[in-house]
Amino acid sequence: MVAASRLRRAQERALAGRPYSEEFLHVLQGVASRVDPSTHPLLEERDERREGARILLVLMTADKGFCGSFNTNLVKAAGAFIVDRSAQNVALALVGRKGRDFLGRRGFEVVYERVNFLAQLSYVDAQRVARVAIDEFQSRRADAVYLAYNEFKSVLQQRLSVERILPIPRIDLGEADPAARVDYLYEPSPERILGDLLPRFVEIRLYHALLETSAAENAARMVAMDNATKNAAEMIDNLTLYMNKVRQAGITREIIEVVSGAAAL
Repeated sequence: MVAASRLRRAQERALAGRPYSEEFLHVLQGVASRVDPSTHPLLEERDERREGARILLVLMTADKGFCGSFNTNLVKAAGAFIVDRSAQNVALALVGRKGRDFLGRRGFEVVYERVNFLAQLSYVDAQRVARVAIDEFQSRRADAVYLAYNEFKSVLQQRLSVERILPIPRIDLGEADPAARVDYLYEPSPERILGDLLPRFVEIRLYHALLETSAAENAARMVAMDNATKNAAEMIDNLTLYMNKVRQAGITREIIEVVSGAAAL
C-alpha cells in the first residue's frame, strides 16, 4: 500500500517529464550535429574503445530491497558492462544504497556515491550528479560517460537502459528525416548557445533517469509485495490444510485404538 501510494506520484512525475526530455534531446542533437565538435568540450568525440581509455558509468539503483529483481538486474548489467570494457578502465558513480553496497565493496574505482534521496527527489540532486559527470569528462579523466537505470514502462514492466550521455550524441544529417535537415540561424552565437544548453542537457537527462528510476522502483516493490502477500496467504492455506489432515489422522487413530480395545475386552 505504501509503494502504491508513492507510485502514483512518481509515475506522474516521470510521465510528465518524458516529453520534455525526449524533445530536448531531439533539438539538441540537431543543433550539435551542425557545429564543429571543437565548439564545446562536451561534443568532443574520443576513442573510448582504445586500450587504457577511462569510462565513467553512472549506476542508479534503489536504496532499499523488497522490490524483486529491480536491483539485481541493474547490478548484473553493470557487471556485464565492466566485463565488456575489460580493456578499458571503468569508474563508477553510484546512486542508490544497493548498488553502492554491492559494487563499492568489490574493489572498483568509485568517484561518486549518493544514497537516501530518491524518496524526496529534486532537480538539485540531478545537478550534483551531472556536475561530477561533466567534470570527469571535461578534465579528460573520462573519455565517455554512460548511464544505467531502469526505465518505467508500466506497473508490471521496467526496461533496463544503458545509454551514453557524454559526449553528446550526434545524428547523421544525411540519413535524418527532412525536418531534421533544416538549418538554424543562431542568435547569439552557437558557442554561447551550446555553452548554456549542453550542461543543462546532461542535468535534464540525469533528472529524467532519476524520475524513471523512482517510478520503476515503486512499481517493482508494489508488485513484489503483492506477490509476497499472495504467496504467504497460499502458504497459510496449505499449512492449515496439512494441520487439519494431521489432526484428523490423530483423532481417527485414537478412535480406532479405543474401538480395538473395547473389542478386545
